Amino acid sequence: MSKIANMIDHTALKADTTRDVIETLCQEAKEYQFASVCVNPTWVSLAAEHLKGTDVKVCTVIGFPLGANTPETKAFETTNAIENGATEVDMVINIAALKDKNDDLVKRDIEAVVKAAGNKALSKVIIETSLLNEEEKIRACKIAVQAGANFVKTSTGFSTGGATVEDIALMRKTVGPDIGVKASGGVRDTEGAEALIKAGATRIGASSGVAISKGEVSNSDY
Repeated sequence: MSKIANMIDHTALKADTTRDVIETLCQEAKEYQFASVCVNPTWVSLAAEHLKGTDVKVCTVIGFPLGANTPETKAFETTNAIENGATEVDMVINIAALKDKNDDLVKRDIEAVVKAAGNKALSKVIIETSLLNEEEKIRACKIAVQAGANFVKTSTGFSTGGATVEDIALMRKTVGPDIGVKASGGVRDTEGAEALIKAGATRIGASSGVAISKGEVSNSDY
C-alpha cells in the first residue's frame, strides 16, 4: 500500500457526479485506505453510510466553490453536514473580502465554520491561491490560524489554478509546524504528490488518488 494513500482526500466534486461515482469513490477509499472521501454536501449521508465502521473520514465542502456566501450560511452548511455524517469540512474563504483588506469579515467567516464544527469535525480553510498575490496568501493563512482552523488548503480545483510547491512552502512557513496544509487541484501523479509533501503538505486533495497510489499518471483535472 502506498505511503501517500493515508494522506489523500479522495475527491469527487463535479456538478454531474452521480450516485454510482460516489459509491465507487467510497469503495476505492476503503481499498486504498485513503484519509477521507471529499464529496459535495448532498452526498455526505450516502458516503457516511458506505464508510461506517472504517477509518476513512467523510469530508465535505462549505461555501463551495466561490466562497461568497455569508458566514451564517456557511455555519448552517457546516452544522447540516455534520448532522449528516461529515467529520471534516473544507470551507472557501470570502476571497473578495480578503482582496478588499476586510480582514475582520474574513476572520468572522472562518470563525463561523470553526465554531459550528467544534470538536465534531476538522476545519480546513481553502484560500484559493491562484487568485491571490503573495501578501494575500500570507494574510489569509495568518487569519485562518487566528480563527482556529485545523488546516489551510490551496485550492478548490475549480478556479484558474491548483497547488504548487511554491505555495505549499509559503503556506507551511506562514502557519508553522502545528497546522495542517492541504494541497489540492491538479495533483495527478506520485511524483507531484511527493514534491508537495516534501514542501510541507500533510494532506493531498485529488480525484486521482488511485493513480497516485499506484504510481500511475492520471488525466484528471482536479
